[in-house]
Amino acid sequence: MSGQQRAGVPGRLYGVGLGPGDPSLMTVRAVEVIAEADVVAYHSARHGRSIARSIAAAHIRPDHVEEALVYPVTTETTDHPGGYRGALEEFYAEAAARLAAHLDAGRTVAVLAEGDPLFYGSYMHMHKRLADRYPTEVVPGVTSVSAAAARLGTPLVEGEEVLTILPGTLPEEELTARLAATDSAVVMKLGRTFPAVRRAFEASGRLPEARYVERATMAGERTGDLAGTDPGSVPYFAVAVLPSRIDAPRPSPAPGSPAHPDSPAPGSSAPGSPAPGSSAPASPAPDSPAPESPAPDASAPDAETGSGEVVVVGTGPAGPLWLTPETRGALAAADDLVGYTTYLDRVPVRPGQRRHGSDNKVESERAEFALDLARRGHRVAVVSGGDPGVFAMATAVLEVASQDAYADVPVRVLPGVTAANAAAARAGAPLGHDYATLSLSDRLKPWEVIAERLRAAASADLVIALYNPGSRSRTWQVGKARDLLLEHRSPDTPVVLGRDVGGPAESVRTVRLADLDPAEVDMRTVLIVGSSQTRWVRRGGGEEIVWTPRRYPEA
Repeated sequence: MSGQQRAGVPGRLYGVGLGPGDPSLMTVRAVEVIAEADVVAYHSARHGRSIARSIAAAHIRPDHVEEALVYPVTTETTDHPGGYRGALEEFYAEAAARLAAHLDAGRTVAVLAEGDPLFYGSYMHMHKRLADRYPTEVVPGVTSVSAAAARLGTPLVEGEEVLTILPGTLPEEELTARLAATDSAVVMKLGRTFPAVRRAFEASGRLPEARYVERATMAGERTGDLAGTDPGSVPYFAVAVLPSRIDAPRPSPAPGSPAHPDSPAPGSSAPGSPAPGSSAPASPAPDSPAPESPAPDASAPDAETGSGEVVVVGTGPAGPLWLTPETRGALAAADDLVGYTTYLDRVPVRPGQRRHGSDNKVESERAEFALDLARRGHRVAVVSGGDPGVFAMATAVLEVASQDAYADVPVRVLPGVTAANAAAARAGAPLGHDYATLSLSDRLKPWEVIAERLRAAASADLVIALYNPGSRSRTWQVGKARDLLLEHRSPDTPVVLGRDVGGPAESVRTVRLADLDPAEVDMRTVLIVGSSQTRWVRRGGGEEIVWTPRRYPEA
């Protein structure tokens, strides 16, 4: 025995990372621990072959006590009363008891683990059951993730990029959402999950970028493009990789798959209106000229690529917490971000992306500029606050895109959380029944039209969400709207004032309609006026909530 056993003194437990497969990638510490161990343990399937043991074979001596921890099941079914999970739990308990017997006898136990012991490794199940009872050391190892990136010879992540590691056993829709939202990714545990994983890459628009690595650093290693990999040939020990996008060759989207724009270019709003659909738009900026089309450079795409498109994205009412995975992916994949400067500033700067900011009163010019870029082969994200289709940039882009000159430019609109929904969620559920959404801005329609629509919505007893209620140049509309609504609503009708929802200056409070003070309302505010059925109560802890019942009383 190599360990120094002492009567009554428990042995030491080691979790030993062996690296991805090539024995030469074992660390010096891993070799030292195996040499010092009395017992060498390793997991295997019922066929008895252990990849971990094969990696460390040169360091296992005849006098080592070997403990083969043989799984009762791997992927097959079981008749265990507790099912698959029950069978494994029983196995882990029995395996831990076997190792504990050695440790109680004062023997040093080294549990071998492919890759890193605490990274999707079998050793962790022993660690959780034994580490609190015995002296323990975990020896880290090179993971399959690092090995795959090394074999591909391409950076995995750079700068501020985010790496997401996913098990291929996740539901396909979950994989799709996470792949769309991240910069770089590695999907592990392929094998029979590969068809669903490939579909998730395709649905997220990331398939053209994806690489495939099988048995990295081991005999039978294979690398290639994920799109061209035969599903029937994929083993469990394979990974799918989305490498760094920085300075990477720009792939052409696969036929039928959505292109994947990246960072959101802050969207603009209707002239004089708040950020499109946002509950926290900034005050209108001074007029500025429309963006000018940049001169083509050596790195800029051209029309011959055939992969240009415009994606209009909504960033929600505030920062990253309000972005959908689809929007994150669109922002990350874009060559160019176009939008109102205030909203562009919400989007992290990414190397290689071009940002084109402008004032919030040049929506049509901004839309035309974005479509011109796309016509030259650029992937363009036009950024709006809130939801781009609610008083925002989607309409402006589609209006210009309907012209014959842009008929062949693909345009997509991705939804976002709009101001009314954000404020309603903070207050409770005031939009729980039928409601109308109106803009109080009279820059694009006369006040007479606004007043007529307010009367119609009020007389129909609809909850009313009011956007663009006032600005430095428009101070009277809120008072006029309040007086008009009081002709149809009780003075006690609750009105939710949601200002800068999700932002640093967030304020959400409720007042009586009769007490609504126009001086407290600006362009960063959205108003939600209740119906006759809307309830406003104070709960036990002093919290105020507002909701509109789903059931409407019969006449």
